Amino acid sequence: MKKVATPPEYSEIRPGQSIELLKALHILTRDGKMNQDSRRKLKQVYHLYQFIEPLLQSVQKEQGALTLVDHGAGKSYLGFILYDLFFKVLKDASHIYGIETREELVAHSRELAQLLGFDGMSFLNLSVAESIVSDKLPAKVDVVTALHACDTATDDAINFALKKQAKHIVLVPCCQAEVAAVLRKNKGKQLAKDALTELWRHPIHTREFGSHITNALRCLQLEAHGYQVTVTELVGWEHSMKNELIIASYKDLPRQRAAQRLNEVLHSVGLEEMNERFFTD
Repeated sequence: MKKVATPPEYSEIRPGQSIELLKALHILTRDGKMNQDSRRKLKQVYHLYQFIEPLLQSVQKEQGALTLVDHGAGKSYLGFILYDLFFKVLKDASHIYGIETREELVAHSRELAQLLGFDGMSFLNLSVAESIVSDKLPAKVDVVTALHACDTATDDAINFALKKQAKHIVLVPCCQAEVAAVLRKNKGKQLAKDALTELWRHPIHTREFGSHITNALRCLQLEAHGYQVTVTELVGWEHSMKNELIIASYKDLPRQRAAQRLNEVLHSVGLEEMNERFFTD
């Protein structure tokens, strides 16, 4: 069979991608053209996909059909791209679930999936916390993603992944306000006993340090559950400084040291009351 050449205007798009999907996601203009902005968006999509594709491939190679849950899905941008690039050619029970609290976005995603014939996608109007106990999701899932799930929603996504025994977890945390609030509350007491509290004495430093230590604690929590954790930068994904990418893969690694370090860090910076948030049992 003669191979059909990719039209010149689509030369930067991977073969087999849905042009209608790219239009719906505003990666292509309404008339299917590419401009400087759409090229930037496409580059961002492929940049993120290069991190997730190997995880999907490893699960597929190990067991065949796979299940992915995307938390704080919004317009399900990530879910649709993953389905289009990886899932739609699979002839098995592989499935993507998008979890989102805004009902209108869930309805829109359902309509788009139906329009495109993406039958292996479901969209649920649930909070991340509600999804942990919902019978609309399987007892076990393979991959969990949460991009820019605000503040404690990222922690809820981690909790979900641990409860569902996820093999891989992909996180881009956002708006880590909870830890900063506790640091602020206990700042006076900590200043009296530890000079390192100067690192977060000023309000702007409290916010920045709170954001940094939140992610460090999340990494230790995941390691304390046997995951191998990689932290990198997701350059250019959004117009945001929140571009830290955390990837965790379950390897059944030793847990004791990470759990001990986690408790030591919580104690050192006056966050003992947050033991439950970063649970290790």
